[in-house]
Amino acid sequence: MSSAARVKILGRRPPLVDPRDGDIETDESSPERRSLLAIAGNLLAEVSLPKMVSALALLIVVPAILLGLAPIVATIWARKMTAAPGTTGTGALLVFAVLFALAWYGGRPLLRAVENSFWSLNALAIQPGYVAWRELLLHLSRRLKGAGPSETTQARGRAAASAAAGVILCVLALVVLRLVWPATHWVGTLSDFRTPHWLFLTALANATAVAMAYLAVAGLVWGIADATMPQPRELDAFRSREEFVRSWRVAHLSDIHVVGERYGFRLGSGRAGPRGNDTFVAALERLEAIHRRAPLDAVVITGDLTDAGTPAEWSELLDTLERFPRLERLIVALPGNHDVNIVDRANPARLDLPSSPKKRLREVRTLSALAALQGSRVRVVDRENCGLGESLDRTLSPKASDIAGFADSGARRLGKVSGKAWTSAFPMVRPPERDDGLGVIVLNSNAETHFSFTNALGLVPADEARALEIAMRAFPRAYWVVALHHHIVEHPKLGHSLAERIGTTLINGSWVARRLQRVGARTVVMHGHRHIDWMGQCGDVLILSAPSVVMPASDDGAVYFHIHTVGIDSTGRIGLGIPERVDVPAS
Repeated sequence: MSSAARVKILGRRPPLVDPRDGDIETDESSPERRSLLAIAGNLLAEVSLPKMVSALALLIVVPAILLGLAPIVATIWARKMTAAPGTTGTGALLVFAVLFALAWYGGRPLLRAVENSFWSLNALAIQPGYVAWRELLLHLSRRLKGAGPSETTQARGRAAASAAAGVILCVLALVVLRLVWPATHWVGTLSDFRTPHWLFLTALANATAVAMAYLAVAGLVWGIADATMPQPRELDAFRSREEFVRSWRVAHLSDIHVVGERYGFRLGSGRAGPRGNDTFVAALERLEAIHRRAPLDAVVITGDLTDAGTPAEWSELLDTLERFPRLERLIVALPGNHDVNIVDRANPARLDLPSSPKKRLREVRTLSALAALQGSRVRVVDRENCGLGESLDRTLSPKASDIAGFADSGARRLGKVSGKAWTSAFPMVRPPERDDGLGVIVLNSNAETHFSFTNALGLVPADEARALEIAMRAFPRAYWVVALHHHIVEHPKLGHSLAERIGTTLINGSWVARRLQRVGARTVVMHGHRHIDWMGQCGDVLILSAPSVVMPASDDGAVYFHIHTVGIDSTGRIGLGIPERVDVPAS
């Protein structure tokens, strides 16, 4: 019902500006109403400069100095060890072996921290450069060739753009390396510490040289690997039910962006999208009616469960799902960037320092909600014993009081416990009902970001990818839905601008796609994030991208989702039946 109609029924004079319809401030951070460049300009003008400087120091400068000092300190230590009596020759090797053994067995947390820092460096500074060049070249090639290139032409263009981006990145890295090399210094003495200013600049030069050397090699490796891997393409045909020996019905919803206010608008769509949560409720009502008529085996929701990760939004989500208990028992959900990364309607330029507890609080809210929804039905991966561990509920039980204490106080000590609980919870695995049945594995693909404008970046850490493979090995005859929020490959269809393809990507998506090729014959990947309806494959891996179940849609528009038939044919390969599209009129 329109605002004017409501006013007429109530017999009330209409307000000059109806607050239920929003205003220009509602569109402040909406890429559907404003360009990303315009949003970026406002953010840079409004961002807190002291916070920005502090974040750069903590995230980039300090790690760079430590990396650059490492060879200097190591050479000083080596000289002292070899010069000390009894530590030359065999003695020096023995001392080194003992120290190495102590570091290996006692410093595993440090090694994990180093690995996480390595992937964070890739996510924040290195791989985005490669992705940006690849997508820029692909964008330019499409502009030059005009609209409607064939799928084969698109695949060749993507492969060529990947190879060229790798070469460009390698050349640029070598140029920078050549420029900073004269300022590097790799062998140190104790007297170097008498000139801290020189040592600081030298450490930065060393770190830059190491990063550029790595980038030169990695750029070529990524380019060659992406160019030679199977390129994504549209799914050309679906299977009939008669071709399947067994099949399952899986509803795929995504990006429901629950808001905490009755008339609330969403960050992404602004006034272009619906108000409140009535559309989501209508989707659940349609889904429940379908489930009663033809039972579903699973309901997979691939992230962005809330619009800004606030307590009010999580409360609305849980309260809404309580009204549909038959569906709630089937739901397997996962976090999206809007749930755990920094997004703020009131402050689009928000930047949180790494030491702030606010990001950890968002993770605690998300983990608590996921445990409430599926804690007894999903299991975590036991990385130590290379198998499936206990249910999420039992895993979190010993830490429950510490997690609750952190939510109440924000204490840093309790925050570390909460952080470990969050990291160890993924992947979550809903095991198959039988050894050769269908299971669901959900990943957390959100990159560790602290700035609202970079909140959409995605990353699957190497440790999480290994845990995914451990879970699959636990059921070698099973078939899997692998669900994550971000897209693992760039869809071979036009529809999003260059800035959005770079700013919303899964940074190491091609690497994830290559790893999944090993199990492509028994895997379907489901994701959301971009609100694009696309069904395709990359090599043997079937990929289903879901549109948002609430946006983009105007108040009088319609949204939809799909129910997929996932089946197994007589050869033991996984396949997809004709999807059932479910239209949901916007309320």
